Amino acid sequence: MSADPLATTTIPQLVEAAAAKFGSRVAIEDGAVRLSFRALAAEARRAARAFVAAGVARGDRVAIWAPNHWEWIVAAIGLQSAGAVLVPLNTRFKGREAGYVLRASRAHVLVTVGEFLGTRYVESLRGEALPDLTRIVLLRGAASGPDVQSWSEFLAAGASVSDAAARERAENVAPDDLSDLLFTSGTTGAPKGVMTTHAQNLRAFATWSEVVGLREGDRYLVVNPFFHAFGYKAGWLACLLRGATVLPHAVFDVPAVFARIARERISVLPGPPTLYQSILAHPGRASADLSSLRLAVTGAAAIPVELIRRMHSELGFETVITGYGLTECCGIVSMCRFDDDPETIATTSGRAIPGIEVRCVDKEGREVPRGEPGEVIVRGYNVMRGYFENPSETAKAIDADGWLHTGDIAVMDARGYLRITDRIKDLFIVGGFNCYPAEIESLMYGSGLFAQVSVVGVPDERMGEVGVAFVVPTPGKEFTPEDVVAWCRANMANYKVPRRVEIVASLPVNAAGKVMKFELRERARH
Repeated sequence: MSADPLATTTIPQLVEAAAAKFGSRVAIEDGAVRLSFRALAAEARRAARAFVAAGVARGDRVAIWAPNHWEWIVAAIGLQSAGAVLVPLNTRFKGREAGYVLRASRAHVLVTVGEFLGTRYVESLRGEALPDLTRIVLLRGAASGPDVQSWSEFLAAGASVSDAAARERAENVAPDDLSDLLFTSGTTGAPKGVMTTHAQNLRAFATWSEVVGLREGDRYLVVNPFFHAFGYKAGWLACLLRGATVLPHAVFDVPAVFARIARERISVLPGPPTLYQSILAHPGRASADLSSLRLAVTGAAAIPVELIRRMHSELGFETVITGYGLTECCGIVSMCRFDDDPETIATTSGRAIPGIEVRCVDKEGREVPRGEPGEVIVRGYNVMRGYFENPSETAKAIDADGWLHTGDIAVMDARGYLRITDRIKDLFIVGGFNCYPAEIESLMYGSGLFAQVSVVGVPDERMGEVGVAFVVPTPGKEFTPEDVVAWCRANMANYKVPRRVEIVASLPVNAAGKVMKFELRERARH
């Protein structure tokens, strides 16, 4: 298996191999809790016994709806060791959204918490029809109901299953068994469950962790939520592969992150561009001790060159790696490399990872010349097995030749490096000219006026569509919407200039830190 330091093909095998190799090294630090790699393996076996005792069979789905805590990782490994399929739920979901995913996945068990950010998860599900759900287990907090039990009660019931039986169950997990079912955000309709296997994920993130340079002894603050591939697969799973320490972080708050970096000597801090923009814009940065930071990994449609430069010069990162991925490809498609020049790292999402084919094609599926924009299509071991129990949507996404059509637009250069320009759905057309919000945002960042920028297209009777820009000022900068429009007129083609500018205190982001453009489009229309 490419780049896999532990040569394992299932997650249960990985946990045991990490315990053997890294032993007493600390695998997880969460508050007062310190779990060594050996202790983590033991806790995961204990959890696996509980899932077996609860009647969870190989291939059953088990959902986790909880913030980043150490118990999340133990529960995930435990259920996977029992042969079950992990179904992570977005922590920002309301009851109706969670109910949809629980029904669509036909989850048998829900592992959750009493409350998070003001939402009482169990209570929010009352009234939802959940015919397959047999029990709810609380990692932390309290909730009422005949089907609800605490994590300690759940684990205690596992005593009826022998350690030997749990080990046998884990050993019977096959490389091609499903390890997880991550539901997409549903931007093109109802969310769909993406099926990926143990072997796919381990191969992909052995490669990812090697390329970014994650290493034994690194201290990785996982701010990206565990329900997302960035926090789960490029987060705690990658740490298990390399012997790094996971430090879960439940809610992104800049002063709290500053404090943890200094106190806990964080060396690895991946995240979306908005995370670094928030850190750079915070007035407390000047007095924060960020000297331990070494490695940053980011990726999105638009990463301003200036942001990458400032991450090096002002935040002190030795290494900044950019990449591109999506849930349907295990979360990873392309990456920059260590020996790439700074301009390449700043302006591209790298080239395909080993074993993966990537092309940019036109609407008819023909490959476009290098340097011209086209839809990104991907073929290789990382492509999902399909959408769960949804063959029609699977057939729309993966063509007869095995190519996954991503819906992302990119330009590929002569070296095979991708510059993601936008989602197909984000592109808007002004008087016949294609406008890519990512390109306009990148140009606007060059002014130095903005901490954050997001551009959306809205209908216009005369031009078809026009741009609306939402901007968060850089601290200390003052300007009017008219000033911004004037700057844009002086620095970009006329058709790209936003018709309207709104100055805002912050942009709406989801739990993964991505700007919710659909919300901005709705605001822009009124």
